[in-house]
Amino acid sequence: MTAAGVLAGAGNGTRLVHRLFVIRELGIAVALALLVGVTVLVNPRFLTAQGIKDLLLGSTILAVLAVGQSIVVITRNVDLSVGSVLGLSAFATGSLFVASPGLPIPVVLVLGVLLGAACGVVNGALIAAARVPALVVTLGTLYVFRGLDYTWATGRQINAADMPPGFLRLGSATVLGVPVLALFAVAVLVLAGYYLRSYRSGRELYAIGSSPAAARLAGIPVGRRVFAAFVVSGALAGLAGVLYAARFGTLDANAGNGFELNVVAAVVVGGVAIFGGSGSVYGAALGAVLLTTISSALPVLGVSPFWQRAAVGALILAAIGLDRALAVRLARSLSGRSLSGRSLRGRNGRG
Repeated sequence: MTAAGVLAGAGNGTRLVHRLFVIRELGIAVALALLVGVTVLVNPRFLTAQGIKDLLLGSTILAVLAVGQSIVVITRNVDLSVGSVLGLSAFATGSLFVASPGLPIPVVLVLGVLLGAACGVVNGALIAAARVPALVVTLGTLYVFRGLDYTWATGRQINAADMPPGFLRLGSATVLGVPVLALFAVAVLVLAGYYLRSYRSGRELYAIGSSPAAARLAGIPVGRRVFAAFVVSGALAGLAGVLYAARFGTLDANAGNGFELNVVAAVVVGGVAIFGGSGSVYGAALGAVLLTTISSALPVLGVSPFWQRAAVGALILAAIGLDRALAVRLARSLSGRSLSGRSLRGRNGRG
């Protein structure tokens, strides 16, 4: 076999693995289309203009959180505090408008993102600098941030009447029939996807998730990259809190309670390997849309809430099993490349 033949075989193996991950994301889209199709057959009103708008609005906040979570999970970590950060940011948004009704909406958006980023700094510093496991740190900060939210709220509730009408319209306005909040999610998705694909620091996140030790040996600043991933996750959770406030209007200390589990489920179902190193934010967003559609479609199909949760659990288990199958396929592909290279070097040495 010639050197060109070895390189062609290696390239074919890499392209095959890439196609497997693309096919997985296409499979999520097909499952989503089938679910919507069956539901429409049962109830044609499910896919009216208002029904589509409701689905988009329902998945927007979860998709924004899933983008940030996927960046963290790619590095072989997890952020369980996103629901609490969302709640803290949402209540802070309402409190800002109560204190300063004339505050410009872009300023509130920026402040919400900065608050979330500050929470991400706390997580990232403890994980990257102190090297405490992410599961332990973010489980702790989940309760710390929620406790701060409860302390701040002290039983108060902020109502839609306390916030400017222009801000509330942000939660229901559309552009060419597409909700403005969904456009926020699309912008976040495109920017994150472009960064992970086109920038060296973005690609290094995948290297860290594949093997943190090997990434360190290769000179990748693992600590700084992981720290940045948690800051981004916190910032997007802060943005999601502002969007939550715009959509629902009524806020208390329970905002975002339990979101973290749905976010992790969306990321895993969307094809981001829980073991790190593979997946995309586009798949995570598709996972968020799929989970939202499941929660809306199954009641229409007459499925009980118990079986709805069971369906989501089955999807998560299937996604993890598929992750392992793809990892085995990748290992075999890399092993084949290594054996082909050794064989070529051996023949060249004899020649």
